[in-house]
Amino acid sequence: MNSLQLPDKMQPLFLPKRYKVMYGGRGGGKSHSVAKVLLVLAAQKPLRVLCAREIQKSMRNSVHRLLKDQVSELGLHSFYTVLDNEIRGRNGSLFVFTGLQSHTVDSIKSFEGVDIVWVEEAHSVSKTSWDILIPTIRRENSEIWLTLNPKMDTDETYTRFIATPSDDTWLCEINWRDNPWFPEVLNQERLKDQRIKSREDYEHIWEGKPRTVAEGAIYQHEILTLYADKRVTLVPYDPELPVHTVWDLGWNDCMSIGLIQRGVHDVRIIDYIEDSHRTLDWYVAELEKRPYRWGTDFLPHDGRTRNFQTGKSTEEMLRSLGRREVIVQTATSVEEGIKAARMLFPKCFFDKDKTVRLLECLKRYRRDVNSKTGTAMKPLHDEFSHGADMFRYLAQAVPMMSSTVTYEYSEPETTDWRVM
Repeated sequence: MNSLQLPDKMQPLFLPKRYKVMYGGRGGGKSHSVAKVLLVLAAQKPLRVLCAREIQKSMRNSVHRLLKDQVSELGLHSFYTVLDNEIRGRNGSLFVFTGLQSHTVDSIKSFEGVDIVWVEEAHSVSKTSWDILIPTIRRENSEIWLTLNPKMDTDETYTRFIATPSDDTWLCEINWRDNPWFPEVLNQERLKDQRIKSREDYEHIWEGKPRTVAEGAIYQHEILTLYADKRVTLVPYDPELPVHTVWDLGWNDCMSIGLIQRGVHDVRIIDYIEDSHRTLDWYVAELEKRPYRWGTDFLPHDGRTRNFQTGKSTEEMLRSLGRREVIVQTATSVEEGIKAARMLFPKCFFDKDKTVRLLECLKRYRRDVNSKTGTAMKPLHDEFSHGADMFRYLAQAVPMMSSTVTYEYSEPETTDWRVM
């Protein structure tokens, strides 16, 4: 076997630890180092190694090719047999490959005997995947290794393993400057990016810094300015102002409700509710838990559409549940709504504790991109679009929001929906 060369920061890979998390920007040598160490360890004693990522559509989406190349570089041809979908060692060691997203609690049980899991591009692994994978890897002294360039500081992997690591975690931040074999051709690319890219883009690509806002987010500039101006802060309820609500209607998917107070020169988003598969009375009950003086409930244009089961519209149902002031807004195009939302942002203050989910939606609100031409198209309809749609409706509703008209909630005659 040829000699094993590693960056100094990667030497602790040989020491036992339940979680080994290696993160940073391009050119740090994370993946190459992990591949080498795993091949060496598996040559020293029999190991079962699972190489995983969130989505693996084919072996080309895995680290199979990287491990194959390192077998050659380390001179281990005679020890390892590289097959199309696995790598076998003469001592019984085995490397297998999978995508985590495709597994359920039952289907992943076949990996219970794994000694080491290597999760490549771990930034994209979801909470669901982690919750399924981690309890499955239960063999004595088993380990879970992660390599990633963090995407966003609110991603599940970043918050779980890097922002709040447990005592059984080894964290290694490694970047281009830590790699003695960082190639000059890559250094020239780095210097070019340093000149032409924004500071945030450069630091994300080469220094491994997580983004505050998703790449290509529609409101990227507005969100960065929002934080720079410190308008994400504590925003207390002002009893002198009414609380208006703005709704994005959804039943099988998300229902989103923003709770708003309009000041003389500002718009205060003091609270936010988002849920799915709930009845309208549940949302009203959630609102009425809050000791607010209510203004107007603003519904989108489909607020007058009648439900085929009840024969009533959302507007009618809200009134029957004791909500007195309801306005159904006229329909506008999505693009006009986005323009209005951009103009609204400079006036907005967001409560830092109660609007976390809404801010996450706005940070990740992106356009669909044509895979062939790279052309940006209409906004994606995904788990983050509902909160962003609500914010568009808010921009439309603000001019109609009164700062004086309020009413106290009155219970419906037949049913007490109020939950104290």
